[in-house]
Amino acid sequence: MKRFINLYIAIGVGLLLWAAWPVSSLTFLIFVAWLPLLWLESKVESRKKFFWLTYATMFIWNVATTWWIWNASPPGAIAAFLANSLLMCLPWLGFKIAKKWLGERIGYVALIAFWMCFEYIHLQDWGLSWPWLTLGNSFAPHPEWVQWYEYTGTSGGTLWILLINVFLFLHLKNNFSREGGKSYKNLVTAVLLLIIPVLISLFGFVHINNGRPIEKKNIVIVQPNIDPYEKVSEAAGSFEAQLQKLITLSEQQVDSNTALILWPETALFTPSRINEDGLKENYFLHPLWSFLQRHPNASLFTGIESFRMFNIKTKYSEEFGGQHFESYNGSMVIDSSGAQSFYHKSMLVPGVETLPWFLKFIDKWFEKFGGTTAGYAKQKERTVLTSKGGFKIAPSICYESIYGEFMSKYVRNGANLICIITNDGWWKKTPGHRQHMNYARLRAIETRTWVARSANTGISCFIDPDGTVINPQPYNTAAAIKLSFDERNSTTFFVKHGDILSKIMAVLSILLLGWNITLKILKKFFSKKFTALQSDND
Repeated sequence: MKRFINLYIAIGVGLLLWAAWPVSSLTFLIFVAWLPLLWLESKVESRKKFFWLTYATMFIWNVATTWWIWNASPPGAIAAFLANSLLMCLPWLGFKIAKKWLGERIGYVALIAFWMCFEYIHLQDWGLSWPWLTLGNSFAPHPEWVQWYEYTGTSGGTLWILLINVFLFLHLKNNFSREGGKSYKNLVTAVLLLIIPVLISLFGFVHINNGRPIEKKNIVIVQPNIDPYEKVSEAAGSFEAQLQKLITLSEQQVDSNTALILWPETALFTPSRINEDGLKENYFLHPLWSFLQRHPNASLFTGIESFRMFNIKTKYSEEFGGQHFESYNGSMVIDSSGAQSFYHKSMLVPGVETLPWFLKFIDKWFEKFGGTTAGYAKQKERTVLTSKGGFKIAPSICYESIYGEFMSKYVRNGANLICIITNDGWWKKTPGHRQHMNYARLRAIETRTWVARSANTGISCFIDPDGTVINPQPYNTAAAIKLSFDERNSTTFFVKHGDILSKIMAVLSILLLGWNITLKILKKFFSKKFTALQSDND
């Protein structure tokens, strides 16, 4: 037992992190979850042993929290668990090295900087981006604790968690074996760091009238509840039947004041995809145009599995029959007059929608995930889509909604409504769809913008600028919901300046790494000089 005690502790850390994660009610555990790993670092001298202990922690955390990825793609899940766990170890390994070379105090600063730098890199589009376990996401079920995210984004939550864990650990470490003259400075600091942000969040912000509709143009959200696995195999019925279900559900709520209707990701899907340049000519879409002509005051924002033809080769194009085409996990705003604008998903899911160039050799291992594996074209610009009724849409397809700074750029460009369309049914009825919905609450707070969320199998809902969920629909239920509210054109500090905290930590990480490398080089240089002098004296 003693031989494996450190391993048991490392596994325990992973389980603590899992227990604190949405949608658990034990969120408070996140403030102490890292203490055992900090203790292990202080006791385990071997970097190699500490690395493997840390890997055990991260692997348990990843698997226990996101095991449901397996339902979408077993190979993608395995790759995500292994790769993400490895990447999460790097900040801790850097911390151990920095602590040895730069001292204990700077070492703990390095841990915070390195971890936040890692999270920031993981939020960028680098091919293996998977920020689902960003520490600041842990407060998604408790938006009342983190109203100050409108200034810091989720990086503020990450900093909050790490600071409290470090100060609590320092208190325990410095007083554990001390018999007299115990110091409570670090404990008091940790308690203040815990309480003050919550008090600021509860009493330091002016909140809107949560959930009270205002007599203005309304929005209708449709949740068709079509099994995605049956959808792509056509077992759920023909395209015509699926389209008719979307129209019928919409008709239950649409009225003369409806300005916008939301259908989920890939609502318009055929095995051969739909040509964006031939929508009007597409025979199967005739019922859609008839529906929109019956409601000329409304726009429809819908997901679509689509393609476009090109005369020349493009960065993402494939060749077929001597012609070039791009495939999209896309969306569009259309009304009775035709398609008004398109958006193509930009942040693609690693392993199931895209692979970085250095992993293309395993492309054939990955399953199809609602479209072309590693073959979608994506869009760089954060273009706002305009609909009727004055709504300026920030479009988000699937897991794009977990990227805070990414979504804030739409609001900076004039968006006054975040529209999330997703198909979380790939994961089936697991914690994944509930985690995903809760993360959207953080986007509302960061931007102080209303969120309308259409999820194929659930959870569809409205979210107000305080992060309050309104009229959520149960999973595995066909439904349509409607709400009127006053769109807000706000520019928060986070929207205006972006994720400043993470950028500061990235710069600090570079400086600490440079300092550490310089010290190593100087030590090596002077060590050689000293050895040479000794040889001369001999």
